[in-house]
Amino acid sequence: MAATPEKKVKDKVKKFLDSIGAYHFSPMTGGFGRSGVPDIIVCLKSKFIAIECKANGGKTTMLQEKNIDAIRLNKGIAMVVDENNIELMKEVINDINNH
Repeated sequence: MAATPEKKVKDKVKKFLDSIGAYHFSPMTGGFGRSGVPDIIVCLKSKFIAIECKANGGKTTMLQEKNIDAIRLNKGIAMVVDENNIELMKEVINDINNH
């Protein structure tokens, strides 16, 4: 089975995070986890970073937006990443990693 476009974005993000030694995990959703939580949770240089992955300009749901807003209100970093802005995500995370 071929990887979905969103899975390809997730895999690129995880590969990058691995390459810089960032701690990260993907929370379970559905019946076992909390819905709307971003796809990848990262801890880097004492910063909390949440990454929601989309493909082809996909939009976040209202529940995803609620979680992203809550993270930002608590001084965490939350971003939505797709194949068009993955390089910007790398820049932001590299900036955190280098300071």
